Amino acid sequence: MKTAYFDNASTTCVDPRVIERMKACLGSDGHFGNPASTTHGFGWMASEEVEWARSTVADTIGADPREIVWTSGATESDNLAIRGVLEAMADSSGRRKIITMETEHKAVLDTCAHLRDAEVIYLKPKPDGQLCLDALSDALDDSVLLVSVMLVNNETGVVQPISKIARMVHQAGALLHSDLAQSVGKLDFTVDSLEIDLGSLSAHKAHGPKGVGALYVRRGVCQLAEQQHGGHHERGMRSGTLPTHQIVGMGEAYRIAKEEMAHELDRLNAFRDHIDATLHQLGGIRVNGVRGVPHIINATVDGVDAERLMAAMPQIAVSTGSACNSATIEPSHVLQSMGLTRQQGLSSVRISLGRMTTEAEVTMLTETLANAVSQLRRAA
Repeated sequence: MKTAYFDNASTTCVDPRVIERMKACLGSDGHFGNPASTTHGFGWMASEEVEWARSTVADTIGADPREIVWTSGATESDNLAIRGVLEAMADSSGRRKIITMETEHKAVLDTCAHLRDAEVIYLKPKPDGQLCLDALSDALDDSVLLVSVMLVNNETGVVQPISKIARMVHQAGALLHSDLAQSVGKLDFTVDSLEIDLGSLSAHKAHGPKGVGALYVRRGVCQLAEQQHGGHHERGMRSGTLPTHQIVGMGEAYRIAKEEMAHELDRLNAFRDHIDATLHQLGGIRVNGVRGVPHIINATVDGVDAERLMAAMPQIAVSTGSACNSATIEPSHVLQSMGLTRQQGLSSVRISLGRMTTEAEVTMLTETLANAVSQLRRAA
């Protein structure tokens, strides 16, 4: 059976060009050395590859290479940003309050839930998924240390007005962290245009390898307490032997994402328009959240259970939300926070596109989806 993949917000396949760059860091004839080994050429060559990737990732988001800290992925980056700032700066600043949104990724929400020495405020979004700036203004005071709001929501694709949020946060004397995992190659931004202080990055959301990410840490502003000990690597912010091949893969993935972004956005927007038109023609389908990035579409299909819909089109890979929540039968916390009922949440699917998505696959998706929805509604 021919299949088509539309779960790119969960993970993307690795671009063949990235695979080739990674291969050169694995074998005995390549740059396999430990980049922390400073006594021989094998380590020096590996270190050069790591620093090339660091500069490339930094260039992609408009940062200084010294502001990039390697991690195992955006989940670790979120943990390091929140826990690291709290541990390093709370006592000296006298600030122990953190503000975030109910629609954040579980990597932020679960981290905040496990904090024992901080007060956490969770803000609800407006029905369109965006943060209510008045609610943020009311919550900000001189006890707030950090605000964490993701740039692009991983379930709805909604884009938050991060630069406006940053100005409010900074006026209150606090820091702003943003999970940027879904934004690289999908939005034209720099860390200065967003005005953020910390930003979490992932490779596998941008056709790079799993298991590697980074945290942007604005120099001269943020202090971080190391959360993983054992060698004082990454300028004392994150210990551990660096996986050269994965880091190089992330660098190459980000290089390609930046270089091809304009063309890719045109292509994805055209696909998105076609999918939106099909959903409109079917009727009884609501797209959740204001339109943001083109590659993520979250839609509620009235009268159709999402699990049954996916079972009716096994050749199409879509999801009911974040892969981090796939083990639960409960509806998305993001959709419920936006005001959807439990049943509406259980009738919602996420369709997400990527670089390898083709026009033929989009046609296959829309035709299969239309047939499945029609059959399930007739059977109801």
